[in-house]
Amino acid sequence: MKRKSLITTVALAFIMLVSVNSNAQKFAGLDKSPLDVAYFRTDRNAPPMAKVIYSRPQLKDRAVSTLAPNGKVWRTGANEATEIKFYSDMSFGGKMVKAGTYSLYTIPGDSEWTIILSKDTDVWGAYNYKESNDVLRVMAPVSSGEALEAFSIAFDKDHMYLGWGTVRVSVPISK
Repeated sequence: MKRKSLITTVALAFIMLVSVNSNAQKFAGLDKSPLDVAYFRTDRNAPPMAKVIYSRPQLKDRAVSTLAPNGKVWRTGANEATEIKFYSDMSFGGKMVKAGTYSLYTIPGDSEWTIILSKDTDVWGAYNYKESNDVLRVMAPVSSGEALEAFSIAFDKDHMYLGWGTVRVSVPISK
């Protein structure tokens, strides 16, 4: 009788182990808005001064103004709110910001965008955005450029650029 009980117990344990492993081997498909990272450095070999982690939505024959409407807080990308990390105190849009990690929100407009750094991090989208948690807001001018299908963030020696469609937004940044 003890042998039957032992065999039953071993068989059940094996079945549970196999079912757990088969579920653990399921992987998500490729995200439609892939995650990307942009670094702000003085040169290729220098340590980073800032890092932006964001998802890159695609236009897919839609207008930027439909996906990031004027006058409404936008997560500045897709999925989770875009995150920006400053490795030291920096000037961002002409205002000082302390080293740390922030969510990067924007409010699009025709001629300028409001750029927002929020102390709320690890949040999905802008659904629970709270203005009371803003660390700073700066205004950034809008210009136009060659069409970009995927939302993009890039840095040069003294600016952070947001680009999507033909929209370009430029924010001064320096140490």
